[in-house]
Amino acid sequence: MKLFQQLLVAPAALGLMAPVAATAAELNINDISEYSSPAEVQGINQFSDVYPTDWAYQALINLAERHGCVASAPNGSMTRYEAAALLNKCLGNVAQVNEEERRLLNEFGPELAVIKGRLDGLEARVGEFEAGVFSTTTKLSGSTTFVVGGVDDGDQAENDAVTFSYKTDIYLDSSFSGEDLLRTRIRTGNFTASQPFSSDGSIENGATLEVANTNANALNVDRAYYQFPLRENFTATVGALVRQDDMLGVWPSAYPSDAILDVLTYAGASATYSLSSGAGAGVTYAKDQWSASALFVSEEANSSANATNAGAGGGLLTAQGSDDVTFQTAWSDDRFTLAAAYTIADNGNTTGAADVNNYTSWGLSGVYNVDEDFDSEWLPTTVSYGMGWKSPDKKDNPDTSSNSVEDETTWTLGLIWNDAFVDGNNLGYAIGTADGDTGTAGTQGHKDDNGYDDPLAWEVFYQISVSDNITVTPAIFSVARDGDEFSDVTGALVKTTFSF
Repeated sequence: MKLFQQLLVAPAALGLMAPVAATAAELNINDISEYSSPAEVQGINQFSDVYPTDWAYQALINLAERHGCVASAPNGSMTRYEAAALLNKCLGNVAQVNEEERRLLNEFGPELAVIKGRLDGLEARVGEFEAGVFSTTTKLSGSTTFVVGGVDDGDQAENDAVTFSYKTDIYLDSSFSGEDLLRTRIRTGNFTASQPFSSDGSIENGATLEVANTNANALNVDRAYYQFPLRENFTATVGALVRQDDMLGVWPSAYPSDAILDVLTYAGASATYSLSSGAGAGVTYAKDQWSASALFVSEEANSSANATNAGAGGGLLTAQGSDDVTFQTAWSDDRFTLAAAYTIADNGNTTGAADVNNYTSWGLSGVYNVDEDFDSEWLPTTVSYGMGWKSPDKKDNPDTSSNSVEDETTWTLGLIWNDAFVDGNNLGYAIGTADGDTGTAGTQGHKDDNGYDDPLAWEVFYQISVSDNITVTPAIFSVARDGDEFSDVTGALVKTTFSF
């Protein structure tokens, strides 16, 4: 800091005193605040106390003309605090002063000292205020996404209208050691559970978007967990509201989660990577290219209501509560990522009734970074592929048969071209199963009842980077159904994402 910046006080800082009423009153600076604002030091004609016959008056005129720090020449007397404020304004950013300016500093030193002392107190108070409002250990970030678009599903033409919806995510990330993470995510939005962009996963209600939610403009916390190093190569995660993928060592797909259709964002294994959410804990071991994770999620752990009632209970890891346990092992380097995962989901089923959500499942997913081997603008930058196998639990579902829940398979292929056509823009294409394929139609507890004959979905999007914080993504998509009772769903949208 320059020498005289330490002595002089920037008038702009004094301007901050007016909004902070309590601080201003405590410092008792009302007498001088009107003289200290840089917006008010336009001319010296309003000053009083230093008279035109005084040497300091003429010296201040010379100072103002030499540095151009006021808009008009003085006309009349001024107070000593007004003179000090003018002196501060003209010399606040000056590295060296001449003899006349040094004499002015000595003359008005007491007034400058008073201003500086009071502002030091104000800065301390402001520092306390800022620390109370927001912790220095916490970073706030987030995004808001606008979606304009619609679908055409033929048999429900009355819903073929263009809609405009939004979603906002706010992340509060805190670290207390530099190696740990306390994450809280707040989400809101106004997507509906029905047409055209269903957020309930029901194909009759449209095409579920990855961005969709049904928060009805309410602010809801949907993440609250703490992640920390346990020991060398081990990381632990525990939370009252944590999602399955928050505790995995690797997410085995480069196809972006911020894509279009939700069903194409589960690494090809939607049962294994179910993204269940609730209270949970997990541990990951990672060394070099290899990692292994083990975790559980209890979806009703926040309530003990009906904890002893079969099929209607809650609590942490109870027989009646819905619990998911996942194990994953993965290998990842610059060229390839390959992961195998196994999930056990019980859905709190203790009744023996057929339950499509009471199952075991496998997932095998991977990524090939094509640009590590080929330098071609036509080849995709990454290729992501995954498959999943889901089997209902025969022990817990004794009445499982060909007329009940059945084994299912899923798969997804996703391609990304980075810097497509224009640097910073990305092109994406994905295709895969819109729902688990059983090989038969009309099975109980399965969406084949809702019109799936060949459950296939695909999408194409082009992400345009407007700036570092704004992207605009036009997209088209389709979900194939039986074409008889339920027509295919086709749609188009424009998604605009603002990151902050």
